[in-house]
Amino acid sequence: MDLGIILTLAFFAFAILVAAKSVAIVPQSDEYVVERFGKYRETLSAGINLLIPFLDRIEHKVVVLERQLDAFDISVITRDNVEIVLETTVFFRVIDAAKSVYRIRDVPLALRTTAESIIRSAAGKLELDDIQSSRQQMNDEILKNLRDASEVWGLEITRSEITDVRVDEATKQAQRQQLNAERERRATVAKAEGERSRVELEADAELYEATKKAEAIKLTADADAYAVIKKAEADAQQTRMIAEAIADNGQPAVDFEILKRQVDAIAQMASSENTKTIVLPSDVTKTLGGLAGLQDVLRRPDGA
Repeated sequence: MDLGIILTLAFFAFAILVAAKSVAIVPQSDEYVVERFGKYRETLSAGINLLIPFLDRIEHKVVVLERQLDAFDISVITRDNVEIVLETTVFFRVIDAAKSVYRIRDVPLALRTTAESIIRSAAGKLELDDIQSSRQQMNDEILKNLRDASEVWGLEITRSEITDVRVDEATKQAQRQQLNAERERRATVAKAEGERSRVELEADAELYEATKKAEAIKLTADADAYAVIKKAEADAQQTRMIAEAIADNGQPAVDFEILKRQVDAIAQMASSENTKTIVLPSDVTKTLGGLAGLQDVLRRPDGA
């Protein structure tokens, strides 16, 4: 083969190699860490990037997608001295590729170790019931502390989850007994409150009844008093009329009133249910005749 052709082919091959070494195409999910003479130079983001061939070298290809640690178990002791096992997982992503490769060698292991320490500290401040009822609050505290700790590694902790709380059988049995006791206490309280409400309602009903009876008695008394007043007024009016008649007609008016009352008394005796026989004095006819005569006298204008 001609030497010129060989040189030409070698030149083209070298040009292609230089072009390949001068261009780096980075996918959207990655970032490339570039070194020059073994020292960090820059981080290449997604797209086409230019390099100085044979001087710049892509040393690390870092995935920046969000990732999840495999679920792991952590044995902790709560504030009330109960040993439990927390199943935990952590979600994270790389936000600084250079820090993630130069500051830490094994990112998953470092995150797991840090998470165990933080979770043990957070769970140790709570009692067992608080851990089960306030899991979200504890997740938020763990997430904050993990973010602060992992920032130096160029990582962002997106989420931390306690997926399960496991206790031994003895603790489960104690929890069941406590739950049954709490249910019985609530039932007793509810029954007592119902009894108290019943007593209060009965007392209110009795008070209402007594109040209404007192009002009825008061109304009856007022009515009786009103009747007495009206009767007294009527008697007074009658007395005044009799007095006026006596003043106008003298003794005949007095005799008329006496005879009238005698007749009314005889009529009441006759209308009584217990009355079988009425014995009248012999002078009743005189009384009735005198009453008629007095009526004639009283009708006269001059009383003569």
